[in-house]
Amino acid sequence: MSTPSHNDNPAPAVERPDAPPRNPQPTENQLRWMARGLNQAGGKLPLFDENGQKISERTVRSCLDHGWVEPWFANPIKPDWVICKLTEAGRCFLISTSD
Repeated sequence: MSTPSHNDNPAPAVERPDAPPRNPQPTENQLRWMARGLNQAGGKLPLFDENGQKISERTVRSCLDHGWVEPWFANPIKPDWVICKLTEAGRCFLISTSD
């Protein structure tokens, strides 16, 4: 019996931190949240969903990472909440998918 060489099991691919995100398509939750900014002044996005629940930080961070939204201003009352607005790229993406 021979021992397997190290080449038999290549190491899994490591995702580079500077690599573009793998899935450039927003999830249904992300689309629903971002679409609410289309009719708001400056593309402002809500902090809460239609049921009064805070928008998931994961949703917000993912949209920020993809460049669909950007921080608008710091919230002095709740500094850990990120208030966002649509970017031009986010607006164009939403308009192109609504046809």
